[in-house]
Amino acid sequence: MTKKNLTIIGTAVVAIILLLTIISARGDKMSVRSDVAKHEDIVNSIVTNGKIEPEEDFQAHAPLATTVKKIYVHEGDIVKKGQLLVRLDDADARATAAKALAQLRAAEADLNSVGAGGTHEEVLNNQSALVKAHAELESAQRNFEAMRRLKDSGAASDAEVQDAGNRLKQAQSGAQLLEQKLKGGRYSRPEVARVQAQAAEARATYQAAQDLLNNSNITAPRDGMVYALPFRESAFVNQGDLVVAVADLKNIQVRAFVDEPDIGRLAKGQRVDVTWDGLPGRSWQGTVTRIPTTVSLHGSRTVGEVTASVTNDDLKLLPNVNVNVVVITAEHPKALTVPREAVRQDKNGSRYVLRIDGDELKRVPVDTAVSSMTRIEVTKGLQEGDRVALASVFGHELKDGMRVKTD
Repeated sequence: MTKKNLTIIGTAVVAIILLLTIISARGDKMSVRSDVAKHEDIVNSIVTNGKIEPEEDFQAHAPLATTVKKIYVHEGDIVKKGQLLVRLDDADARATAAKALAQLRAAEADLNSVGAGGTHEEVLNNQSALVKAHAELESAQRNFEAMRRLKDSGAASDAEVQDAGNRLKQAQSGAQLLEQKLKGGRYSRPEVARVQAQAAEARATYQAAQDLLNNSNITAPRDGMVYALPFRESAFVNQGDLVVAVADLKNIQVRAFVDEPDIGRLAKGQRVDVTWDGLPGRSWQGTVTRIPTTVSLHGSRTVGEVTASVTNDDLKLLPNVNVNVVVITAEHPKALTVPREAVRQDKNGSRYVLRIDGDELKRVPVDTAVSSMTRIEVTKGLQEGDRVALASVFGHELKDGMRVKTD
């Protein structure tokens, strides 16, 4: 068959289709697709993805680079609060703690010395010297008073009185110096501050060493289930490596990622349905506990993070698994609904439907509420059983007053 013949046949086919369309359009009635208003439960929802997390999670990390000395549990074990889970090799931690304790005791001794005015030996020497100084002060005082009386009787000169007064002043100064030493006045303020700082640093170092030692014996802080145990006995762990994780998996949460345009529909308390591809046919229910306060880039999506508390009584949902999430933003039982494509909107934003009265279309204003993926609730303007036009079979525009027939 030649190209010319194909062109003629194609033109004829197009002409026949166009003719049939015109005939149908010019007929008395136009064929339309339609549906009826009916009562049914309607749900507005947001469908997205999320990840399971424990609500109260305990993750123990290695406090230092060491080896796993002993493991007392297995993954999946139910443990009690205070139960020993893992013991790490703590030889280095013990050595560090002992060194820190020695430094602390030395610092406390220096601090006591500052407060007491010196070491124990220095304090005893100063006390003995002070007794002697007080005796010398009393002797100098008596000698000075005697010289003054002798001067008054003409038996002593002014020079002798002055010399006795000088010896009295020296005795007073010596006694006062020893008294200050015994009261802690031996050290200057900067020296006292330095010793106090050294003592505080030693206490902090010792506390850190004790924490390091205590963290080498990992115990459960609460009842729960061991859900992560990545190492085996004698394995080497680096500082910061996860050693064991425990959580109460009966109460978990899902962290879902909601696209930015849908965030405004979220509210605390909304119902959440969770499904997991790992267990087809199962679903879990939860409640929104936290709505997004900001948005961020998640892959190619701009999303807000929403969390929901989920009941997991059978412990089937595991931490970190990826799940499907449906957030129920609105739910109206036995609502009057029509297909979404039946509701039209004019230039002023008013909504209406084309109700089929007999064989004629009639424009009817409507009020709408909740919508699902396929249907929308009509709260005013229609009654159950009313038939509404959806679209022309041949794609023509439908108008008020047009005569139609339904397929």
